[in-house]
Amino acid sequence: MISITSAELNYLVFRYLHESGFSHSAFALGYEGGMNKSTIDANLVPPGALVTFVQKGIQYLELEANLSNDDSDMDEDFQFLQPLDLITKDVYELQKIIKEKKEKLQKDKPRGKDKVNADHVRDHEQEPIKEREREKQQREKERERDRERIEKNKEKEKRKEKEKPRKDLMDLKRSGEKETTRCEENGKAGDLEPMEICTSSTSLPCEIPSCDVVVLEGHTSEVFVCAWSPEGSLLASGSGDSTARIWTIGDGPCNSTIPSAHPNVVVLKHFKSQANEKSKDVTTLDWNGEGTLLATGSYDGQARIWNRAGELVSTLNKHRGPIFSLKWNKKGDYLLSGSVDTTAIVWDVMSGEWKQQFEFHSGPTLDVDWRNNSSFATCSTDNVIHVCKIGENRPVKTFSGHQSEVNAIKWDPSGFLLASCSDDNTAKIWSTKQDGCLHDFREHGKEIYTIRWSPTGPGTSNPNKQLLLASASFDSTVKLWDVELGRLLHSLNGHRDPVYSVAFSPNGEYLASGSLDKCLNIWSVKEAKIVRTYNGDGGIFEVCWDKEGNKVAACFANNVVCVLDIRM
Repeated sequence: MISITSAELNYLVFRYLHESGFSHSAFALGYEGGMNKSTIDANLVPPGALVTFVQKGIQYLELEANLSNDDSDMDEDFQFLQPLDLITKDVYELQKIIKEKKEKLQKDKPRGKDKVNADHVRDHEQEPIKEREREKQQREKERERDRERIEKNKEKEKRKEKEKPRKDLMDLKRSGEKETTRCEENGKAGDLEPMEICTSSTSLPCEIPSCDVVVLEGHTSEVFVCAWSPEGSLLASGSGDSTARIWTIGDGPCNSTIPSAHPNVVVLKHFKSQANEKSKDVTTLDWNGEGTLLATGSYDGQARIWNRAGELVSTLNKHRGPIFSLKWNKKGDYLLSGSVDTTAIVWDVMSGEWKQQFEFHSGPTLDVDWRNNSSFATCSTDNVIHVCKIGENRPVKTFSGHQSEVNAIKWDPSGFLLASCSDDNTAKIWSTKQDGCLHDFREHGKEIYTIRWSPTGPGTSNPNKQLLLASASFDSTVKLWDVELGRLLHSLNGHRDPVYSVAFSPNGEYLASGSLDKCLNIWSVKEAKIVRTYNGDGGIFEVCWDKEGNKVAACFANNVVCVLDIRM
């Protein structure tokens, strides 16, 4: 008899939480359940596995109950049961429920002695039978549609498998021929056209060819975070395998795969031995302004500072829970961390000691962001945002307005406006000059995971361009907001699953977005259209641009980082 272990069940629940957008619950379960030590191959577990497993169980129980029941009409019997009855009760209890409800139905029917009453009884008896017959037909139609949908999905998968080797063969042929690429209009298949046509028309998105992609291999678990060094040629990545890596990326064209043993890769191990590997997932990382030091935050509650050569400079240990956010101030003398232990800590980088711990939240601190070199904001699952200052024992400002946990906060380039996004499906703009929010953006249909300001407007290198805010949501859309007028500017509809990350190009003209649908899209901000697209082999957790705006890095759930050459 086939059985399922508690570890396998825990993993299915973990995946369900992660796929449904309950990222913090998934992190908590993963932390306590030791998912990082699981021997289950994540690539072999399909999306929606838990739901499928439960549905199959219900179908089995239906079949089992039907085989043990003398009644010939299964659908008619099962209309007396609820889905939870099938899960919580055994076959004999189910049969008893059906029998009792049938007997009650018979007793409730009117009994007539003459022909008039008999006709009346027949009329009333025929009504529920007709109703049941209609319901039965409706269920049959729904099952037929489900079967057709499953067959279509199978056909799609078969076509993908057939197309993949053909695509690889075409990529090889391109080295000696004129390069072509498949153009799609907002995700819909089109005809093969020359590359020149793709680049000259912003209305037609072009799939990025494999010759413009570098695949960085080496991580043995999902890659959650990545960040380019301000210096430009170094890319850092953090993974659930308890390591961060610093990759040296050349300025030339992208046309290769860098293996794990490549000399241009430095591995930053967050454990001394295999026995200490548990719960050291690298959850966040950030370069200092000069690009000389990399800070990493881990599930073990420790922050670590490394130099460019991958040498550990200092270990910062005071948090009592996983670190979710880590940021350098502009000057580079302080490091700010936010943790599940509800606190934020400012660290003195020179001494390697904590300078001040801020204990104002009543729930896990999910994000932190510096306003200037001495003041910053924090947000939490307690729905509240605090603005704090080094040396102050109380928040200098508190913003209350979100109705659910606040996932991310970001100060605009000038430091005057603070943007926030929440599980209450809203993004808000705040000013320290007033208590309530300046703008309340409510057009998203599901939770908003992250937000980004455009590098435009006052205080940026693009002062004459309009300041915009981008928001990424589990409703599979990215939205661009006109902050000055407080209105929706564009809704970018090109993904099929939750969008976890967005990033503006340095000149503010393009926006990259990464989704669980395995697709990275490059949007023209002005045209609000996809101009480049890339399909990977796993969900995308983060995207980021290099300082020149020529390359985009994306980290994937299938353990790789991809660097894409984006030259418009």
